[in-house]
Amino acid sequence: MKRIYIFISIILGMAFTTSCDDFFKQESDDVIYADQEHLDNPVDTIYSVTGILTKLQAIADRTILFGEVRGDLVTLTSSASKDLRELASFNVSDDNVYNQPSDYYAVINNCNYFIAHADTALKSNRNESIFLKEYAAVKAIRAWTYLQLALNYGRVPFYTEPLLSKDEAEAAENAARADLPTICSYFINDLQSIPDRYNVEYPGYRTIRNADSRLLFFPLSIVRGELYLWRATFTGSKEDYRQAALQYYTYISERNGMNSAYPTGQSYYMWTPGTSTWRSFTMRDFSYYGSNSETVGENTELITMIAGDSIRAEGNYSELRNLFSSREENDYRVSITPSQRLQEISAAQANCCLSSSGTSVIYAPAGLDNHMSGDLRLSDVWSEGFHRDLLTGDRVETQYIMKHYTSRNVHIYRRMMVYLRMAEALNMAGYPHMAFQILSQGLSNKVINEEVIPYYNLDESDKSDSIFLARFDFPDTRYAVATPEDIVSVGSQTHNQIGIHTRGSGWTPMNIYYQMPNDTIEPDAAKRAQLVQEQQAFVDSLILNESALEFMFEGTRYYDIMRYAMHQSNPGAAMSKCIYGRRGKENAGIVSGEIQKDLTNPNNWYLQWKGKIGM
Repeated sequence: MKRIYIFISIILGMAFTTSCDDFFKQESDDVIYADQEHLDNPVDTIYSVTGILTKLQAIADRTILFGEVRGDLVTLTSSASKDLRELASFNVSDDNVYNQPSDYYAVINNCNYFIAHADTALKSNRNESIFLKEYAAVKAIRAWTYLQLALNYGRVPFYTEPLLSKDEAEAAENAARADLPTICSYFINDLQSIPDRYNVEYPGYRTIRNADSRLLFFPLSIVRGELYLWRATFTGSKEDYRQAALQYYTYISERNGMNSAYPTGQSYYMWTPGTSTWRSFTMRDFSYYGSNSETVGENTELITMIAGDSIRAEGNYSELRNLFSSREENDYRVSITPSQRLQEISAAQANCCLSSSGTSVIYAPAGLDNHMSGDLRLSDVWSEGFHRDLLTGDRVETQYIMKHYTSRNVHIYRRMMVYLRMAEALNMAGYPHMAFQILSQGLSNKVINEEVIPYYNLDESDKSDSIFLARFDFPDTRYAVATPEDIVSVGSQTHNQIGIHTRGSGWTPMNIYYQMPNDTIEPDAAKRAQLVQEQQAFVDSLILNESALEFMFEGTRYYDIMRYAMHQSNPGAAMSKCIYGRRGKENAGIVSGEIQKDLTNPNNWYLQWKGKIGM
């Protein structure tokens, strides 16, 4: 088996690339084993699946860059390339290095080939399907890749059969394009047939290029959750939002086995109780986003990543480290830096500090240096300094973004993302109190029964809300919400759930500036509906800010803003207002002048390429 992996790692540098002047490129090496009717032995199957994972490497960096550079949390420096500047200004040319839809279709076509030819009927001597794990994993990869393609291009040529000739490629290219809701609907249906067990059972490839192969796959329930969430964003379907929330919950509940738990943990960055100098911190299990580990375990944060090559000559070397952090490779000059808007969002948070007794609170002051006012996550991941040029002695300003400093791999999904997406889906489904608890203190059955269900269990003739909420089972024996004693006596308690806002803004349950507005139980149905709508809008804004604080620089921001904008009565106005805020509230006019497309028109939110893909 070791020889097989060595063979694969050598061959995959030349694996199935294609060429034609189109994004459906066709040559003899487009898909492996194209002359075979079936993939029916372990060598062929491992080679094919690992080849698909290699093709993903080509879109890894842009998965992050498309989501950050077009958002409001970063700006570009004078060292940024023309291609990055085009992304930031929404004026992306056909020859932009990142505007290559063929890379997405290379993944998709190879997935199509595998799905069409893998022999899933082949059984072991225990009558178990031999290749169904691979089949399920490839279906999830294909759905995720199509989702990324549609999110960035809006309307895309859509095909699900392998293209093995130029004629087939041309026919697919000229076929009708599918929009994002259509693609979401197709893959929601496509993934329904996959047995539930393969939600957490992955191909057993152990280690590939020093990476645990379990981190290279996309959990089915998370992908399903994304598909439902995005479809609901366009249709407004409360049932789709419900299904999205349930899919995220399914991953949480099954991640470590049916009788185990996958809690948020107690990862936080907090002022030390009793400090008077505002220079002393308590860090509990917090290294930039909860865990710097690329291992698999019950409490590890990372869920899915795309592995990168270790040296540039290998062909799929991630440039994120050189774009975000000062390194010898980039002469210590970065291209992407935190925006004024991100600093404003961070500084605006009221940081609630527990006293040493845990019975009272004070609030950290404004105006602290090193970005230490407000939420502390920004100061944890961003540091600045300077470097002296060895030849000239000139001072070069440096920056280090710890999320993109050492790893050659690109992180896609992690635990807090699943919890926060579940909160968003629950809020938009009509349950802002449930969503707020995820932000404020964390979930357990005790919290759900006491702090959530009483707000919805009011109509004796309709118990559908309480029945739905009861499906979110966070047993108190496995999910215990933290108390102030956990914070002031670090390590003495065993509670394992905190609100996500507490990860950077202090003890949120006692924060008087972070509370649900008009928090009353309203018996009148019409008034209650209006109140819920107002609370949804409030929680939606909280989630957008929390996403900025938790996922800054991780490639989610542009898409988070898109969903938020689609929730508003005027999506174009909401979208443009957010993006124009990059340089801060006082400089929105400058940014609007730099952006080359009218973002009040939703068609301009998407990329295009040669008139063949896009809105």
